[in-house]
Amino acid sequence: MTNVAIRTGKHGGPAHPRKAFLPTTRDEMLARGWDELDILIVTGDAYVDHPAFGPVLIARFLEGRGYRVGVIAQPRWDSPADIGRMGRPRLYVGVSAGNLDSMLNKLTAQKKVRGEDQYSPDGNTNARPNRASIVYANLCRQAFPGVAVVLGGIEASLRRIAHYDYWSDSIRRSILLDAKADLLVFGMGERAAWEIARRLDSGEKVSELRDIRGTAFVMGSPREWKAIADDPSRFVTDKKAVVLPSYEEALASTEKFAAMSRAFQYETNAHNGRAILQVHGQQAVYFNPPALPLAEAEMDGLYDLPFVRSPHPSYQGARIPAFDTVKDSIVTMRGCFGGCTFCSITEHEGRIIQSRSEASVLREVRALSRMDGFRGVISDVGGPTANMYKMRCKDEKTEAACRRLSCVHPGICENLVTDHAPLIDLLKKVRQEKGIKKVFIASGIRYDLAERSPEFIKELAEHHTGGQLSVAPEHSSPDVLDKMKKPPVEAYERFAQAFCQASEDAGKDQYLVPYFISGHPGSTLQDTVELALWLKERGMRPRQVQDFIPTPMAIATAMYVTGVDPMTGESVYTARDLREKRMMKALIQYWDATQWPLAREALKKAGRSELIGKAVHCLVPPEWADGATSRVPGFGSRASRGQPALRPGVKRGR
Repeated sequence: MTNVAIRTGKHGGPAHPRKAFLPTTRDEMLARGWDELDILIVTGDAYVDHPAFGPVLIARFLEGRGYRVGVIAQPRWDSPADIGRMGRPRLYVGVSAGNLDSMLNKLTAQKKVRGEDQYSPDGNTNARPNRASIVYANLCRQAFPGVAVVLGGIEASLRRIAHYDYWSDSIRRSILLDAKADLLVFGMGERAAWEIARRLDSGEKVSELRDIRGTAFVMGSPREWKAIADDPSRFVTDKKAVVLPSYEEALASTEKFAAMSRAFQYETNAHNGRAILQVHGQQAVYFNPPALPLAEAEMDGLYDLPFVRSPHPSYQGARIPAFDTVKDSIVTMRGCFGGCTFCSITEHEGRIIQSRSEASVLREVRALSRMDGFRGVISDVGGPTANMYKMRCKDEKTEAACRRLSCVHPGICENLVTDHAPLIDLLKKVRQEKGIKKVFIASGIRYDLAERSPEFIKELAEHHTGGQLSVAPEHSSPDVLDKMKKPPVEAYERFAQAFCQASEDAGKDQYLVPYFISGHPGSTLQDTVELALWLKERGMRPRQVQDFIPTPMAIATAMYVTGVDPMTGESVYTARDLREKRMMKALIQYWDATQWPLAREALKKAGRSELIGKAVHCLVPPEWADGATSRVPGFGSRASRGQPALRPGVKRGR
């Protein structure tokens, strides 16, 4: 991939405000001199021409390869007319629900409708349908009979095998079958999207595209899928396909569901993952091995594409909340080797860290600094985990052969290069660029890696923290953290001490804002009480508490469904009752007066009523104190405002 500009000549022309964007209407398409599209991208998000919006990244990438690409964002779903407004695309239509799973985007862990859709104009919550990938794909079938329909994006990627759906509390079959699409692209889809386009353009039929890494397709004949399972030579590798427990088996048996989850996890490494086959009744879904990760030059090429970095003018200034978050941010890498069981980044972006070059990042910084409205502050330089930038296995052969699910759990692998020097050098150069006043890191920080680099912690505290730094210890219980595949809480405490000392040395009064998860599999009410006591002992009053949501395909979701850890077979307690989940969250927010009634209920249920009262050791005051917090020692108005945690182990400035 190389630096590409918007094409001129036959399919282009001088750019004006609308023409700088990919076409969204027939008039915009004709203004470019196009009589038809090669590829249409349908997305459940508003059209923001920014690399943080995945469907748009794919659209720009395909445009950069010479294809005429249009975007239809958040189409009406009561008829196919809106999706068909630019006419029939020549090669295929790509369908994505957007940057988030549409059900996760709509409903909370308590199964209530969210108050805002971050990816819609002015936060409108009615701009996309439930299960958007399925709805859009079926509309495309109606609008464009005979045109190849290709599913992609995170919703399709994380629902590609039989999976648990939290919002219906059911096991659903592969989304490819319900959407009736021709192909499903899973993972980061640049390579697959391009190969599909090239081969269709060369005259192949979509039914012949059976050997593209990072894609899945449906086999309709038992004879066909049985033959393929035994003889994969026609496909990507010379290894036999891994046959997962069928959809029917996963539906009927928690043991089979756990076995399915375990087998799937070991095939997600791009270098040694094998093809997968899963039977659904008389059909089967065949998954080619994952796409290979992008090299540095290929990553650079993506971010050199001509993004406008702005919402489409048709929104007439309407606020897109997600864009506000990322508009002044810089992505440096993708992927995560952490393997946290509650997170699906690894299953989608892969375990191999794919980083941009220093030169590429600096080019984007310079371009950003010249944009109207930029005030010199870069809100984030990072990715899924900011301080994994350029971290790789020390040996390529070892990396290619390794089937370990996490490079940092139960301990940091001896083959992992944890050098922070490339990131430190990059950050120094970014903040020295003309027009840059401040550079923050708002992405996740892996603190067990960070504590290996005192210089990084010093840089972070001195230059890249805006008073508060968010980190995610998640829990204090060793058993719960083990189920999460998170480091022991002692690693967080060491990092906290080092960061706060570095802040003090820099003459800054800065805080850590810790994130915690309530109701995670493995966590009981008793565990949560101990977490609350751990927090109170350290003067920590967390505001950032995530009620666990079992997202499709995550290991923790398999624990939630089956009651066992699929990787070990050990029994795992899981809170499934929504009220019990609320009680756990209330305990973690013990300082918040609005949570006291539920926290008292939780303490009584856990047999810890001695922690209700006015004594110093108590977590919450007695019932008579509700509404009168200022008169209860230790439960004053400061707690009810939910200020950040005091810095662990470090007194306030001298």
